[in-house]
Amino acid sequence: MATGPGAALAQEQRATHVRYLIVLMLFVASSFSYGDRVMLSIAGIAFSSDLHMDAVRLGYLFSGFSWAYVVAQLPAGGLLDRFGSKRVYGTSIVCWSLCAILAGFAGFLPATAAFVVIFCLRLLSGLAQSPVFPGNGRIVASWFPTAERGRASAIFNASQYFSLVLFAPILGWITNRWGWKECFWFLGGLALLLSLLWAKMIHGVKSHPRINQREIDHIEQGGGLVNIDPGTSSAQRAPRLTWAAIRMLLSNRMLVGIYIGQYCITTLTWFFLTWFPVYLSQARHMSILKVGVMAALPALCGFIGGILGGVVSDKLLQSGHSLTLARKVPIVTGMLLSVTMIGCNYASAQWVVMVLMSLAFFGKGFGALGWTVIADTSPKPLIGVNGGLFNLIGNLAGITTPIIIGYIVKRTGSFNDALIFVVATALMAIVAYLPIVGEIKRVDLKLPEPAGGAA
Repeated sequence: MATGPGAALAQEQRATHVRYLIVLMLFVASSFSYGDRVMLSIAGIAFSSDLHMDAVRLGYLFSGFSWAYVVAQLPAGGLLDRFGSKRVYGTSIVCWSLCAILAGFAGFLPATAAFVVIFCLRLLSGLAQSPVFPGNGRIVASWFPTAERGRASAIFNASQYFSLVLFAPILGWITNRWGWKECFWFLGGLALLLSLLWAKMIHGVKSHPRINQREIDHIEQGGGLVNIDPGTSSAQRAPRLTWAAIRMLLSNRMLVGIYIGQYCITTLTWFFLTWFPVYLSQARHMSILKVGVMAALPALCGFIGGILGGVVSDKLLQSGHSLTLARKVPIVTGMLLSVTMIGCNYASAQWVVMVLMSLAFFGKGFGALGWTVIADTSPKPLIGVNGGLFNLIGNLAGITTPIIIGYIVKRTGSFNDALIFVVATALMAIVAYLPIVGEIKRVDLKLPEPAGGAA
């Protein structure tokens, strides 16, 4: 093996690919975050009878996570900008792990007390997980050049589908074999181990021990925001989280259209994460073991669609098409495919239902480029805050979707109108991205200097 200065120079000339390891970690962490949400829907089939819950009460329990998750988005974005993604995100993983473990022990309480305790722990879990996706968006904006962000964002965003593929069969088997409490202990324990891996693997671009200068130059010259982490020599001072900054974001028509589109797309996400397993159990009369397996099939299609959407978007951009066309074509196409789930209202065969749901889930994944668009458009000093505001508005759907569907199912005794509601929001996402968003470009906001000048 060659040694000496020449070999060292050749090694330096070959760019490292640490950013791929980073996006893999984002994918794994996000899969566990969504697995925590999937866990409640799988376990809910079992404990809804144990805790004497009707559809409305179950809907409120499903929504409990999102109440705190939504409220905490803006503070989470501010914390990410001020203290950095590694520290805030890592603390998040530890806290939601503990919430899951404690929720399992709540199963030993009387039914009413158990419901209250689990609901409160879901609120705390939502609070703990609030930095996850703003953190993902912030890390991708830092670690990836513009032409690679579509794929990178699609990879971590595909975790919502992969979590169903991976965890639904496992949790279904655990529930069938031992009970629903063990689901919480299993996933909480694994997530605690994940926090140790996160601390070891995640660093800022310029401080990562495995990166070389050639990769740093590739990221920076391609539009990666390598200096946004606290402590970097040329990092912009993170502005205080103020209502003036929020008003400036909300005054931008393009950003408002993106926020509305994310709310509509997230409605589909929360249908699949919460009520879809219940739909298979109650409307299609599947056993809990079969639900765990069958729920994974459309999710696998969503995972494939999620990856392809990012690849297609980046290919369009690299082929010379505008950023606007490259992002909007997969979004609109995906939402149109999602509309096919309405056919389930007219299908009696289980295999037809699964095909239609798989196609709809594929479309939902293909069009879920919201985090890519946020990385493309966020004002540089407000990436975390804008990601938090985007996720806040989008995840209002995590509150409204479970509750609205719960009321629809209780009132009608059927899921038919619930599917109509979900399809209507997919069509509204198209409206948001076409006439409202307009041209997609980075927002240049002029923020006032903090009192007393720069530190």
